[in-house]
Amino acid sequence: MGRMTDRRPTVRVVDDRASHRPDTLVVEEPLEIRVGGSALAVTMRTPGDDVDLAVGFLCTEGVVRCRDDVRTARHCAGNVVGEANAGNVLDVALAAGTPAPSVDPTRNFYTTSSCGLCGKASIDAVRTRSVYPVADDPLRVSVQVVAALPDRLRAAQRIFDRTGGLHAAGLFAPDGTLLCVREDVGRHNAVDKVIGWALRNDRLPLAGVVLLVSGRASFELVQKASMAGIPMLAAVSAPSTLAVDLAAEVGMTLVGFLRGNRMNVYTGPDRVTADHDPSPGSSAAPEDPAAVGRHAAGGSPPASAWESSSAIE
Repeated sequence: MGRMTDRRPTVRVVDDRASHRPDTLVVEEPLEIRVGGSALAVTMRTPGDDVDLAVGFLCTEGVVRCRDDVRTARHCAGNVVGEANAGNVLDVALAAGTPAPSVDPTRNFYTTSSCGLCGKASIDAVRTRSVYPVADDPLRVSVQVVAALPDRLRAAQRIFDRTGGLHAAGLFAPDGTLLCVREDVGRHNAVDKVIGWALRNDRLPLAGVVLLVSGRASFELVQKASMAGIPMLAAVSAPSTLAVDLAAEVGMTLVGFLRGNRMNVYTGPDRVTADHDPSPGSSAAPEDPAAVGRHAAGGSPPASAWESSSAIE
């Protein structure tokens, strides 16, 4: 696995004085995602949690729906340090009976770190239908808990303090318990990584969970949340019109401009309550949030038969 940060020389100018010093930057490298040995997509990402990224991407593209749809996921060609593309190719083998994705131009594409839809060959290919409806999810979260989420996400970002150049996505229980956080130079990659974590831990659909992103709420992020069955998406910045329209269509709560004690609730306002605690009948936190929390800041998920069989590297 490549490093998440690297050093580059720079000239630092303060007022009229210049000094030479190295600066720590976030690493951006391509990851080629293969399915059954066939290339499906290339995304520009920050190395780390590549398996989460790959299976999360396949989930949000509608290729897989749950953990049982994936047999193995491992780095392959070029995984030796010093080789070209070292660690930048990952192959996912689907379980028997799981249909392979189409490799026509509408599904085989390149994405940048800023765009999760770049390269789609048609408008129809942009929209993916979710098998996890969220409109009837009984999630209720107090406005006080929602307001506190950005600070909790920020405190869990390990690499941001060193680089200032990473997006983050975090999954939270209704009481504000942090379930998982992932960082990446691409905001859509960070979302795919947390969804991939959930898939690997057999937690899909993510009912009763809030997804918080560190940037804006765009159409593709709402769509990814919908594909994972997430009933509430919050962002510290603005949403787009299409994001609001899609959230309203699927019955998702969309919060934007979440800063301090202020927020705009664009859709599904009934899920944001004035109570200090989630209302009776709302989705509860995990049975063992402490166990989940041990892996919240980017660690590996608990050991499982899938992983212990050397399926994941």
